[in-house]
Amino acid sequence: MEATVQLYNEDHAHWDAFVASHEASTNYHQYGWRKVVEKSFGHRTMYLTAKNSTGICGILPCVQMKSRLFGNFLVSLPFFNYGGLLCREESAAGLLVDSSRRMLEGTGSAHLELRHLTRCPEIAATKQHKVTMVLDLKNTEDEQWQALDPKVRNQVRKAEKSGLHTVIGKLDLLDGFYEVFSRNMRDLGTPVYGRSFFQNVLEEFPDTTRIISILLHDKTVASALMTWHKTTLEIPWASSIRDYRELCPNNLLYWEALKFAINRGATRFDFGRSTPDEGTYRFKKQWGARPVPLYWQYLLREGVSLPEITPKNPKYRLAIKVWQRMPLMLTNFLGPHIVRSIP
Repeated sequence: MEATVQLYNEDHAHWDAFVASHEASTNYHQYGWRKVVEKSFGHRTMYLTAKNSTGICGILPCVQMKSRLFGNFLVSLPFFNYGGLLCREESAAGLLVDSSRRMLEGTGSAHLELRHLTRCPEIAATKQHKVTMVLDLKNTEDEQWQALDPKVRNQVRKAEKSGLHTVIGKLDLLDGFYEVFSRNMRDLGTPVYGRSFFQNVLEEFPDTTRIISILLHDKTVASALMTWHKTTLEIPWASSIRDYRELCPNNLLYWEALKFAINRGATRFDFGRSTPDEGTYRFKKQWGARPVPLYWQYLLREGVSLPEITPKNPKYRLAIKVWQRMPLMLTNFLGPHIVRSIP
């Protein structure tokens, strides 16, 4: 059946029904993330659908990002690990790719970055520099505990004996989460999202998001935002205060998150994106997580090379060092204005 491609600006129901019925859909294919991006960052969004006589047979969510520092480009999707094409038929993927090439020309964008879990054969330019770390969950808390490495279990016990305790909530925990998150991002030399971004996430997805925090007395020392879709729960944003590292708050945080996931009926726990063999990769691997390749694929305008918007790019190293030395109040003010242009 012949399909046509069009911009989608209808009610979210038809879009989300397609996402819910597709076995390869990810959390970030849901329509609500469009509202989060628009409300938080003010970016132009272009959501494409391929439709035939039976309805939607393919989708592609896109966000246009424009700045003097990084240029003009499209991403599916920025700020998140996943996005890209989601199709029932190869012909729909081909139509959406062709429409995306025309969209590059129409918007004056240099490239379109698509963040895929599987390689799209329609697109040649691909990077495989990142993985996501996924743990297949056991049926019960006890089975999961027994499956953990003994060193991890000892670190969790140490955290419990150190007087740390866990709380799980929503907007009521946002201030503590953001205090820890913004401090950690400053220490890493990375501009921080505004508090309103996380508030928008929690408000748009009240039934599938929670904040989990580790407290020492009344002070938040580690915190994460959990979100889930179908049977996968993930932690895309997590941080802890380095001063309390010896108490192992991160270990308690992730163990409590694993318990939460199991009790919600999740079968997979997504620890989030990592660079192979670096520190966060090794931390996640010790929990038994396996690396799942991420395919970041690119449609490029003629004469445009693959983008290198990464902290490892030498031209950003000095900026990172300067950022790490700036007062937290200043980085919290400047960060949201900068990070809105970093995908």
